[in-house]
Amino acid sequence: MDDRVTPAPRALPDGEAEIALVLRLPWEDVARLGQEAGRLAAQRQRPVTLDEAASHRLRSARAAAHARQAGEQPPPVAQPAPVSSLPARPPEQARQVIDRINGTA
Repeated sequence: MDDRVTPAPRALPDGEAEIALVLRLPWEDVARLGQEAGRLAAQRQRPVTLDEAASHRLRSARAAAHARQAGEQPPPVAQPAPVSSLPARPPEQARQVIDRINGTA
């Protein structure tokens, strides 16, 4: 069953909007989001979810695009560490790890 529904945006009190999405990502991209969440958690001194990491990544990309349009040079972005050194895991084990990271286990 693959029902496609257009997600409805929701207005937030801080003036932003929220859209709930389901993304299909390769495990390497999930690992990169986990690394981003770890960097943000260290920077913000609190736990950060993969959702927050993805939102931060999108906002950073948007800010860089605006800077390029204005003729500015975007700030240098640290390249994520390669994920090839990560051990392969069966999907169920990977899901358990992600649930533990998100606190939903």
